[in-house]
Order: sequence, then structure tokens, then C-alpha cells
Amino acid sequence: MHRALLMKRVLIVEDEQDIVDLLSIHLRDLNCQVEYALDGETGFSKASQGPYQLIILDLMLPKLNGLAVCQKLRALENYTPILMLTAKSEEFDKVLGLESGADDYLTKPFGIRELIARVNAIFRRQDQASQLRNSTKEELNFGDLEIDIPRRKVSLHNTRIELTPKEFDLLVLLASNPGKNYSRNQLLDLVWGYEFSGYEHTVNSHVNRLRSKIEPDVNQPKYILTSWGVGYRFNDEIE
Repeated sequence: MHRALLMKRVLIVEDEQDIVDLLSIHLRDLNCQVEYALDGETGFSKASQGPYQLIILDLMLPKLNGLAVCQKLRALENYTPILMLTAKSEEFDKVLGLESGADDYLTKPFGIRELIARVNAIFRRQDQASQLRNSTKEELNFGDLEIDIPRRKVSLHNTRIELTPKEFDLLVLLASNPGKNYSRNQLLDLVWGYEFSGYEHTVNSHVNRLRSKIEPDVNQPKYILTSWGVGYRFNDEIE
């Protein structure tokens, strides 16, 4: 019984049965309960019914591609971590996947050790996020800005602000630690899980979009401040 409680439920959405079989073997070694779908429509149906602790999602799928599956899930406010797989290696595809709400990205062909490292990193971040939710306030209030963490709801002047999953995660991280400076690489690691440089523009673009939604004047930010030469911090002087 104890072992069953610790098991992570994982959905593989991949149209190549050999890859499904290979992934399943190694995920079960990580104490995961594995289910799979061979096309995007079936994968979306399974994923939306959940719950899963991880979705491994191929980009190129019959019926509905992985990008569309990811976008549709996030539109339903389904925040299950998504590890996207693709045979493509162009940076545009990687950025597009991240911007659409994927949590990590792995290019085929990939090594099993790298896959396991990525999966374990996602599970660690998931556990850390759970601990943070349990240890932090359920609501954060900064003047007219209100953040309801359990409901993933942000309001400004009593009007709800629609944020993407990553915009919300980024805001909660910064707002939970006012005054703390975060480098772009730290934000990549904590919010996206990328422990290497090269995707700093992803952080910048998310901060810019977040500012456009919550700041009274994006040219003179009130909430999310730039720490020159470092990165970003949340204003700790708001009353």
C-alpha cells in the first residue's frame, strides 16, 4: 500500500510503439504507473481526465499535434508538468514549446540517462512546489494586486488578470520573496527547470508580458523590478 501511494502516474503520448515501450520500462523502474496514447486526440482526452504527475508528449502526432495538446490542456487550467519530445532540434521549436506551456523539452534521439534526469528534475520541482504551497500563505496581497495561490487567480483593482501557467509561477516565486534578487538562470531553473544558459530571452519575454498585464506603467514598473546586472526582484516596499 505504501509503495502504491508513492507511485507517480505518468501519461506517454507518442505514436511510435517502440519508444512507448522503452519509456515505459524505465519509468516503471522509477516507480511510475504508466499509461499511454498513440495519437494526440486520445492523449488529450486521457490527460484532461487525469490526474497525472507527468505527461511525456511527442510534438509530431497524428490527429492532434503535441503543441495543440499542450495549449488545449493549459487552456483548461490543467497544470500537469509536460515533458515535450521532438525529432526537431531548431531553437524556434524549443522556444515555441516552452512558450506554449511545456515544462521541459527533449530532442530525439535522446539518451535514457538524460531522460531519467529530466523526469527526476520535474518530480523534484513538483515536490518543492508542493512544499512551498504548504509553507507559504495561500494569498499574497500587495496593495491592489491580489494573488490567490491555491486557485491560481490574480486580481488587480478587483479585476481578474488572465495569466499563463508560467507567468503565474513566475509571479508567485517573485512575490513570495519580496526584495530577493533572482538571476535569469535562477528563474529558468526554478520556474522552467533549465539549468543551462541560452534561454534567458524566455525569462525576459515572460517578465515583459507579465508587466504588461499587472503594471500601471511598464516603463516604470511598480511590482516587478529590474536588478541591473543581476536579474529581477519583487518590490518589497509596496504597502
